[in-house]
Amino acid sequence: MNASTAYFNPFSITSYIGPEYFCDRISETQELADALRNRRNVTLISPRRVGKTGLIQHLFHSLDSNQVHCIYVDLFSTSNLQEFTKVFAEAVLSARITPYSERVWQEITQFFGSLRPVFTPDPVSGMTQCTIDIQPKREEWTLQQIFAYMEKSPLPCYVALDEFQVIAEYQDVKMEALLRSYIQQLTNVQFIFAGSKKHMMTEMFASAKRPFYRSAQMMNIDVIDRQQYYQFASNHLSANGQQMDADTFYELYQLVDGYTWYVQVLLNRLYQSRVPEIDFNTVQQTLRQILQEETASYQMYCRLITDRQLRVMRAIAKEGAVKEPGSNAFLQKYQLGAYSTVRGAILALDEKELLYQKEDGSYVVYDKFFGHWLKQQ
Repeated sequence: MNASTAYFNPFSITSYIGPEYFCDRISETQELADALRNRRNVTLISPRRVGKTGLIQHLFHSLDSNQVHCIYVDLFSTSNLQEFTKVFAEAVLSARITPYSERVWQEITQFFGSLRPVFTPDPVSGMTQCTIDIQPKREEWTLQQIFAYMEKSPLPCYVALDEFQVIAEYQDVKMEALLRSYIQQLTNVQFIFAGSKKHMMTEMFASAKRPFYRSAQMMNIDVIDRQQYYQFASNHLSANGQQMDADTFYELYQLVDGYTWYVQVLLNRLYQSRVPEIDFNTVQQTLRQILQEETASYQMYCRLITDRQLRVMRAIAKEGAVKEPGSNAFLQKYQLGAYSTVRGAILALDEKELLYQKEDGSYVVYDKFFGHWLKQQ
């Protein structure tokens, strides 16, 4: 092993790096695979940073590329039909439905005609990237062409549309109806509609008034089982000459409510430290270091909301979770005033994704590290 590859941190916080560095999700992976193989689209819902994107990438990695084509599309940054069409088309073509070659380039160019796709190698991954220019007033035609291209693929296509709920906020087109009109005609393409806003995703797929009503199997994913997560973490730490007992890991897990990304961040730092015996004091020191590094960002968050919203969010952070924000005990303890104004603040914070309402109805600060920082203020 050369110097550049001698050190490798197994706790990734940026991307999927392989099955040996992916914890559990065995049943969820199988459930997704079974649905797609049996021609059922899936609506996949989870809060951000619990691991839905990693699950999708893990599923796609596990499938045989000689039997199915897998395409991942991140819609988070899109706000209209043109942006959707661009990222969707580029993802489909970059996935190289057939192996990239001069012949395939000519085939794609001929098929799409005026789209003029440009293929370039990614300097980091080496994979081929595609960029296209969407001509004004040609977005719907382009979508039709892309769907037709996938429909003619010699292999089935699985498409994951991540942060799918954003299409409900497009102002220039009734995007749900438009997509549904295309998707219901496809026989060779199955979809994973993934989203992090549960109320929006549920409304889109469970309301009889919406185009996607009952068009996909509903699937919610929760945090990884803590015992499974401990075994995963312990194995990788042990390989690095480090030990962490189960109780310490469970306390770490509880600090961030088991949310995968935050657990990974803490484990990534602890692995880097090479501390032989990791106790909870070491975990707390690591957390304090992270919060100190993020202080400027958190201060900016505070400046972007009203004083009342900040007071409400800080109160919820100090409580950890608040199931009855209208109770006299909570309002008086933090001197928040009338519930009507507190409710308005909570709704605004929920809309900004600074607060999150859990399954049991309680409100928590969405960003787990930010919540800890607020407790200290």
